[in-house]
Order: sequence, then C-alpha cells, then structure tokens
Amino acid sequence: MTPPAPPRPWVLAGATALALVVGGLAVVATTPAEAATVGAGSYTTTPVGPLPSGCGQLATNPRQFVTADAPAGAVPTNDWWSSLLFKRTDCAFSEPLHAHPLSYDTFTDGLGFSANSTPAISGTATGVGEFHYPYVQDIRVGVAGLAAPVVRVAGWSDWTVTPYWSDGARTLRATVGHGLPFAYFQATGGDAVISTTGTPTVWSNSGATIGFTVNGHDYVGYAPTGASWTVSGGRITSNLAGRGYFSIALLPTTPQTGAAERAGLATTFGTYAHAHVTGTRLSYAYTPASGTVTTTYAFTTTPREGTATRTVVSLYPHQWKSLTGSTPIAQSYPSARGRMKVLTGVGEFRTAMTFHGVLPELPAVGDGSGADLETLRGQLAAVRGNPMDQRGGDTYWTGKGLGRAARIAEVADLVGDTATRDAALNAIRSTLTDWFTAPAGKTARVFYYDQNWGTLIGYPASYGSDQELNDHHFHYGYFVAAAATLAKFDPRWAADDQYGGMVDLLIRDADNYDRADSRFPYLRDFDIYAGHDWASGHGSFGAGNNQESSSEGMNFANALIQWGQVTGDTAVRDAGVFLWTTQAAAIQEYWFDVSDRNFPAAFGHSTVGMVWGDGGAYATWFSAEPEMIQGINLLPVTGGHLYLGHHPAYVRANYAELVRNNNGPPTVWQDILWQFQALGDGDAALANLRANPGYTPEEGESRAHTFHWIRNLAALGTVDTSVRADHPLAAVFTRNGARTYVAANPSPSPLTVTFSTGTTLVVPAGRTATTGAYTWSGGSAGGGVPPTTPPPTTPPPTTPPPTTPPPTTPPPGTPDSPVRYLLPGGGLAAAGGAATATVAGANGANHDGTPNNPQVFTATGLDLTYAGGQTAFDLFLDAGTAVGNGVQLRISYDLTGDGGWERVETYRYFATDPVPGYERYTQQAGLHSATGALGNLVDGRVRVEVWSAIGTNPSTLGIGDRSVVRLPYS
Repeated sequence: MTPPAPPRPWVLAGATALALVVGGLAVVATTPAEAATVGAGSYTTTPVGPLPSGCGQLATNPRQFVTADAPAGAVPTNDWWSSLLFKRTDCAFSEPLHAHPLSYDTFTDGLGFSANSTPAISGTATGVGEFHYPYVQDIRVGVAGLAAPVVRVAGWSDWTVTPYWSDGARTLRATVGHGLPFAYFQATGGDAVISTTGTPTVWSNSGATIGFTVNGHDYVGYAPTGASWTVSGGRITSNLAGRGYFSIALLPTTPQTGAAERAGLATTFGTYAHAHVTGTRLSYAYTPASGTVTTTYAFTTTPREGTATRTVVSLYPHQWKSLTGSTPIAQSYPSARGRMKVLTGVGEFRTAMTFHGVLPELPAVGDGSGADLETLRGQLAAVRGNPMDQRGGDTYWTGKGLGRAARIAEVADLVGDTATRDAALNAIRSTLTDWFTAPAGKTARVFYYDQNWGTLIGYPASYGSDQELNDHHFHYGYFVAAAATLAKFDPRWAADDQYGGMVDLLIRDADNYDRADSRFPYLRDFDIYAGHDWASGHGSFGAGNNQESSSEGMNFANALIQWGQVTGDTAVRDAGVFLWTTQAAAIQEYWFDVSDRNFPAAFGHSTVGMVWGDGGAYATWFSAEPEMIQGINLLPVTGGHLYLGHHPAYVRANYAELVRNNNGPPTVWQDILWQFQALGDGDAALANLRANPGYTPEEGESRAHTFHWIRNLAALGTVDTSVRADHPLAAVFTRNGARTYVAANPSPSPLTVTFSTGTTLVVPAGRTATTGAYTWSGGSAGGGVPPTTPPPTTPPPTTPPPTTPPPTTPPPGTPDSPVRYLLPGGGLAAAGGAATATVAGANGANHDGTPNNPQVFTATGLDLTYAGGQTAFDLFLDAGTAVGNGVQLRISYDLTGDGGWERVETYRYFATDPVPGYERYTQQAGLHSATGALGNLVDGRVRVEVWSAIGTNPSTLGIGDRSVVRLPYS
C-alpha cells in the first residue's frame, strides 16, 4: 500500500463517444452517462468519485506534461520515472529518478547525475531501519543559458524515458533508462555544458572525448567527431562541432582501478557512445514442456555517427544470475539492488528462468488422523455463514474478503464439504456480479473507465487507488483470483458473454498484457527491467517509487495464471507466468536478499518491508511491529505463493529474525507468520498453531485455511525446486527424502502431468492429484465439482453446460446422437419440454453405491462407435429446504442388447444444500466404483439410475430440457 494524498479539486471529463474491444467483444459507450457493457457485465463512463489528480489540469489532461510528439495511447503510470509526467509535488520538474546504475534529477538548466555508492543507514538492526543511496549530485548536464520553466516527457519505451527542456531559444532532449550507463543528449541553441560538483579531476581530454572524476566517480563525455571539450574550473563545455548530439557515460571503476584500465574502458564504451538507445522492448515466452520462461531484453539504437548499432548495459542480480548466451565483463556497478554486471556490444540479452509451478491450493493430505479432519470440518462449518467476513466496502477490503472466500471454497472442496464450498462460491459470485454491473445511477461497488488516463478505477476506492492510481494490482488481484476459483465450478459465469470480459478488463488495467490494446498502458504496474511491481501511481518521492507488499503483487500474477488456465486463455496465463517467475526472482534478491549480497552489510536485517527506488526499509506505511513489517510480504497465503518456500533455510532465518526483533514469538498476524514458517519447518509451525488455539486471525484469513495449510505442509515437507513439470498447476514437495508430486486439473478432461524426474501423474478432470500421500477425504486429493446453484443473474441453462461442448453432428437427441436427455416416462433421448421427477428419500438409511427405489431412464437400439474418454453428465437437483440429502447416479452399458451389462459406472453421491434452487451434479464428483470396459454399441442399451443415497426427504430432478448424459461415443 502507498499513503493517500490529500484530495485535490477535480474536473469531469468532456463527453466523447468511444468504441472499445474487450477480448473480441464489442464494447460501446455512446455518452458518458451510459454504462458500457461487457457481456453481461458493465462499467460506467461517468465519474462517480475523485479522479487522478496533480499539478494544473492533470486530472482531465494527463498529457499536460507530455510533448506533442510523444507516443500516443494511454500514458504510463507506476514507473520509476513517473514523477516526470504525473507531477504532484514538483509541478515544474520531477523528484529524483533512480534508474541504476545512475540516478537523475531534473532542473531548469538540465539533467543532474548521481552515482552515489555510499548508503545512508538509519534505525537499528532489531527495529525499524532503512538504507538508501540518496541522490547526491556529481554533475549537471545542459545547454549554455538554458532556463526551461518546466520539463516535459518527449518519449518512453519499456524501460527508458526521454525528458525534454525548452525555454524558447534552447532545447535539450535526454534519454535515460534502467541499466544504461549512458545518458544520450540532443541539444540546440547553445554549447553543451557539464557542471561538476567542485573541480573535476580530468584524466583524459583528447578531441571529442573527455574523461574526468567527480566525488570518486569516473565519467566520460563523448562529443561528435571534430568537436572538443574545454575545461574551466567546474565547467566543461563543447560546441559539439555544430552537430547537436553527445553522450555521457559512467564507467564501472573503483578506487583501485588503474589509469590504463580506466582508459581502456573509456575506449570500449566509446565504440558505442554514438549509437544512441532510442527504444527498449521486452518479449517473453513460457514453454510448458520444459517449465521455462525465456525473456528477451532488446535495445533499438540510432547511430548519430559511424555504424555501431550495439550498446553497453548493466544487469540487476535477478538478471545476471539467469543470463543465457552472454558473458558479462569483469567490471560491475554498485547499486541499491546490489552489484550490476556489465555487458558490452549488445543489441539484446536473454534470461532463462525455471517456473516452479503454482497450485489452486495445497492438496488435502495427512497421516490418517481423523481428529484433524474433524477439526478442519468444524472450522469450515464455522465460517459457512460468513465466508467473506468483509471488513470494508472499498476495492481493497472487498478484495480481501473475496480472497478469504476463495481459500475457503478451495479447501472445502478438497475435503468434500460442499455446503461450505457452495456458500463461499455463492458469496464470490454475488459480490463479483454486483461490482461487475453498473446500471444508471449506481455510484458504489462499480468500476469507472477514465478515457483520459486509460484506467479502470473501482469505487469506493482506497489507499489512493483513485487520485493516485496506487495499488491496482494489489486490489484487483484478489478479484481476479476469486473469479478464477469461481470459474472452475461455474464456467458459464466466466464466459465472455457473461462476466469474463469484466475480469479481463481488470487484468488489462493493472498489467495490460496486450501491446495492441491502447486503452491501457502496457504492463502498468510492472517495472519490466527491475523485475517487480511499483505501487505508487506517481512515484513522487525523493527516494523514488516504492512497493511494500510484494506478495500481493504476486497474488495478482498468480491470479492471471489461474484465470488463464481455467478459462483456456493462454495469453493471460503466459503473462501471469512471466510476471510470477520474474518477480519471484526479484523478491528473493531485493526483499529477502537470500544470498546475503545485496543489502549493505551495516543494515543488519535479512528482509525489508518496503523496496524504494534508492534502497529499502524494514518498515511499513502503517505499522512498526515486526510481525507486520515482515508479514506484509507474506500475505495472502495461497497455492500461488509457494515461491516463499523456495529457500527453506532462509524461511527459518527470516522467522528467527522476527522472533528476535519482536522479543518473542509473534502476537499479531500469527496465522500468516506460522503459514510462512511451515514452508521451512512444518512441524514447528504446527506445534505453534496447536499451542495457540485462541489466536486472532488476520483480516483476510480463516482458521480453516490456516489449519489446512500448516497441517498439510507438515505432511508434505518443503518445496522441491529441483523438479519441474510440463503443466503450470503443479508442484513437488520433499519430506525426509521422499517426494510428493502434486498437480491440479481444472479442465473437463483427464490430464497426464510429466515431471522432469520422469514421474507421471494422471489427474482426473476438475481434480487435484498427488502421489504417495494419504488423503483426508478418503478419495482423490482434489475437488472441482460444479456449483450447487446456477448464477443468480441468469436462469439455469436449458442446454448442456460449456465444459464439454456438444457435437455439431448429428444433432443432440437424434437416434445416432451420444447426447441424451432424461425424459418423463423414463426415456433417454432428444430434449423435450421442461419437466420434473421426484427422487424418493432414503428414509434415513444409507444406500451409498446401491440403487434404492431409483428413477430409471433407458435408451435402446443404439449403434454408436466408442470414441474413448469417459461418461459425462449434468443433473439438475433441488432438495428444497431439506437437510442431509445426497443423490447418486449409476450408468450401465449393455453393448449388444443381450441383457448383460458390460460396463457399470457408479458415481459418488452429491450432497445437496437446503437452499431452494437447482444444483448441478456432474461426473466431476468422481467414480465410486466401476466394472467392465466400454466398447462399440451394436443394437445396444444404456440405463441411467438416480436415487437417494442418504437423507430422509425427497429431491426434485429437473428433466426434459435440463438433465443430460453425454455418452463417450461418436
């Protein structure tokens, strides 16, 4: 989170018509007073609350400080250089811009440089503390006589920016960027001027090149061929031979660097000095088969003279540790992120990282203890009435509630508690549907698209998400993650013509993955080169931009993986995998410093609560308690946060520091911290949990999820990063030398996952599977049963759900069709009119697996070719207000019509809820038993039996045009 600023006056945007495209759906708003529809959802184009604000008329004109020739489309926010454009505290210039290895600042007469390599450390090693490499000016570069009243932005690319100065007679254009030891300039109206802090030590001045030292830092100025430099005290000038371009480089030297080595570096850099970097571009590829993410960082250069087209760059630790195909030179730069290694003569470089996988939730495994399962069931029952437990109505606290409900739904499904699962899913569905619809006049629980800024703002907003465009990835990540959980059980709700398009809009706002979509900036919150998100929209701080909760940023990335996988949108999934993998590496380096090489030695902490552009802080915006300083980078705890356990020894060290700094074990956010501890020592975490039954859950947590997480990690052990899978929803754990392989399959078809050890795991449709693990529920270690009620926004569908598309030929229900509806009178054929049948109660007895007074539906005379696969069905059931009912299905195949049943499949019974309204019973309940084998039907017969396995009251079965069976035949 970032602190909100005081409200400023705002002005409504003018009325304009806009036509948008969302995932192929036409989105049209004719006037700002009308809602724009996206499938069944909508958002408003009328402002309903405070707008992004800043200096002058920034609210309605975010291009106020952008030149006319700057790139079109939505302006970027949440970047390392945002205070240049999104001016809030300095209305003429900017705050320091920490690009690394240099920091810059803008002034009326030019661009300031800082290569500060001495950290300023404050606080203590056991309390709140910070380290910063603050802006300390070495030189200022400009044009003689320049007195620009304001600095504007003339251009930007993926990790560079071009500030622009003009006073009417003189202009200066500079391009600077992450990783660039060069700053590139174009000047008009006067000589180039380098003003130094004090008198520089000039160690080379030969023609167009001058080398000098200021404050122990070595710089080189490169003018065009034929030009020269003149030194007068602290002023270095050149007329640039009338050609108007030059560059300044910081050399990677130390006090021990000799004169010959320094001169050699100046010559090497000079080879590329006039190949000005004019663009940068990211591309990435996720290869599931190998579990790798390959990222390419490309540079576009414009030769101002000569033919050189390559450049010099420096890499952050998360980059050079995964570099492939290139070798850095020996020299490096110090920075606020650790040593930056140098590559010379490059047009691009690549990294290759392993994606270690995520899960919807940890599997339900254990040691067979029935007491623990009963404990969990009791905790789930306790939250059934209020699964969201929402603490506020704004986007952040609504998101936290959605996140809580999603964890409860996942856990409840894993252990077969369908009542709690469905209560959580219903809460998610109703909340998201409410927020995703914007009828005329609605001003709360609504999203507003601001065409000027190119952003989607949710109201009520919080933590500056409206006026400062803060934290959109934090807030919206919870929405998208909850939508992904709901989509597994209710795919119809997630369809593009329902609410899937609104989910996609939230994704695009926070981190637009589609360069062709100009409505939102590309990857708004994600700093492509730095490898992590920034939380502040404007970044207008002396220490640069900041991010506190890296784990909530990862919650967004994981949400994209889960949503993309369950909906089949590989572009979203792959964007999530890229964000997740890259940021996981950055977090290990810059929030945790797991290798103990990046934080200053005197800092004294093994972790920070916040990363700043120029350093880090063992602190938060909201609390000085160690539990929250460390815990804010651990929550929410989900199956997408297994990266927190990639270094188990560090987990133990991090937790030990917490206890030390806290003068004892945690007393707040205990559940979050124990769940983190369990990734390094499950037994210790479980002991802590059992010893403190009266703890207060964190606002987005539940006792049920905490117990599930810790109890199962105690059985699974720690994350094994030596193994990778060919499926994104997979992970491996190791305990006492034994591995447990886990994979989740939200699709409607069985899946085989192959791991790099050669182990394969067959995962049934809609389930999670494990190897070598006892299952609490007595069945498979996962869930995926469809919801027990259809979405309240639409009536129950009268055609089969989209999880298994019906064949196009022959038509459903014709004599040769494998699609069969349950009909009045016991038929099994083409759909007819809506009707119902009564499934008699079990009279309190248990008939699990054995038909008792069933409803029977039969088809005869079938000639069909077996196509492989499995039987699919979708029954519409309603127990009314009856409690404790469970309905079961058996399907039998007589392949030749001779009276014998060659294949019999009995499915686990479906526990209905006591809420009026149809619920959906499908094959994803899983097999109870099966005998025989399927084959071709030749004058064959199929029989479906439906009965009550448990319960005393009857249930209603929707037939005629609802309940359907799909035979695995062509």
